[in-house]
Amino acid sequence: MRPLSRRQALLLGGLGVAGTAAGGVGLVWTLAGRDAPVPGSSPVQPNQESSSAGQLQVELEAAPALVQLAGRQVSALAYNGSVPGPTLRLRAGDTLKIRLVNNLDQVTNLHLHGLHVSPEGNADNVFVPVEPGRAFDYEYRLPADHPPGVYWYHPHHHGTVADQLFAGLCGAIIVEDPVPVEASAERILVVTDTAVDSAGTISAVSPMERMMGREGGLVLVNGQSNPQFSARPGQRERWRIVNACVARYLRLRLDGQQLQLLGIDFGGPQDPEAVEELLLAPGNRADLLVTAQPGNAVLRAYRYNRGSMPGMMGPGFGQRAPQEVPDSIALATLQVSGEPAAPPAAAVAPQGLGDLRQSVVAAHRQLTMAMGMGMGGFTINGREFDAARTDTVVTAGSVEEWTIVNASPMDHPFHLHVWPMQVIEEGGREAGTPRWRDVVNVPANGRVKVRVAFEDFRGRSVYHCHILDHEDLGMMGVIDVR
Repeated sequence: MRPLSRRQALLLGGLGVAGTAAGGVGLVWTLAGRDAPVPGSSPVQPNQESSSAGQLQVELEAAPALVQLAGRQVSALAYNGSVPGPTLRLRAGDTLKIRLVNNLDQVTNLHLHGLHVSPEGNADNVFVPVEPGRAFDYEYRLPADHPPGVYWYHPHHHGTVADQLFAGLCGAIIVEDPVPVEASAERILVVTDTAVDSAGTISAVSPMERMMGREGGLVLVNGQSNPQFSARPGQRERWRIVNACVARYLRLRLDGQQLQLLGIDFGGPQDPEAVEELLLAPGNRADLLVTAQPGNAVLRAYRYNRGSMPGMMGPGFGQRAPQEVPDSIALATLQVSGEPAAPPAAAVAPQGLGDLRQSVVAAHRQLTMAMGMGMGGFTINGREFDAARTDTVVTAGSVEEWTIVNASPMDHPFHLHVWPMQVIEEGGREAGTPRWRDVVNVPANGRVKVRVAFEDFRGRSVYHCHILDHEDLGMMGVIDVR
């Protein structure tokens, strides 16, 4: 890998590493076309690090790097020199030790998104700053009954989260099933978006684009543009999809294929659910079984209207004229041919997290997410984030019911660290089969009701909008479980 130029390092190190938001400029390549995106390459899986004898110890170096994005060399930010970073594979009851080495020229830290682990000390503590040139040793102990599934990691230092993720800092985490699900292949699909200028650096972002929540014009799967997979008819694959975009919603379809959903964020019902389409808000993950049918099929992200702000054009795939916004984006292509495979055994979804609907509720709360007019602030219950202030105090071991209200004309995905949420009511309708999330989308001018069991851990953590520009602009609160 050749060294970065001083100009590239300065561009990557400062707060301007983030790319154009809402696809305003999107991907800009040289006019000669020499550096145009290269679609259709063979799929690349991130490097994997797996636990052994109940422990996984890794080092993650966050640093500027020249990486291959869509087949071209780009100056980005990376964990261990790759985008995404290595996939960490664990089992319930394991101990995970991560030494985070900060070779950026700005503060960073680390959040293990969705994992049910302690928020205190050197565990999933987002209040810890890791200064440039320093390292920090994290240690996480997974409970023996931790739910299996796909999770992910990314920076969480307030004010720089969106920039650092948009520039490339993220990676997947797998908590293994106690009983494996039969599949011919497992694919980790980390979906990111970014924007790159003609010099091959991550584009700067404007204040207006931060207000909207940025959507880069370059949408990638494991750093690739529309990679192509192959399978035989009848083969069943397991696709673990992570929406690691700063603000982009993924309305996914794989037409012509047989899809069964094991769960979004956490395990779902006992029987896998047949689906044709699924919506992943920023931060959500999907655990999906794909039984291959003959022919070619394209995994597409269709346009999703997440609303807008007064005086601004509504985002779809960017702030562009409607005729310029594509109806869908090709994320990956599945090519199915050859001799049919033997039919797989019936699949059983990973065990769910139970049902809190009959639990005694210790407290009812309402959290209201709102946006100021024009260039105003982003708030929860009328207050912008302050790390020194505690907004919500909860009794450890209790079950609470929260009504999350969106008083704005844009969707906001609500994320609670550490403790999973059971969806109780959406759009005024009660939920049926228990659905557990760590990111719940709250539609524009809508509300969602959830219940949370504050079990196993005490300490201070946060809840926030997972349009990460909105989090950085203040839409986050502090919770203390005592």
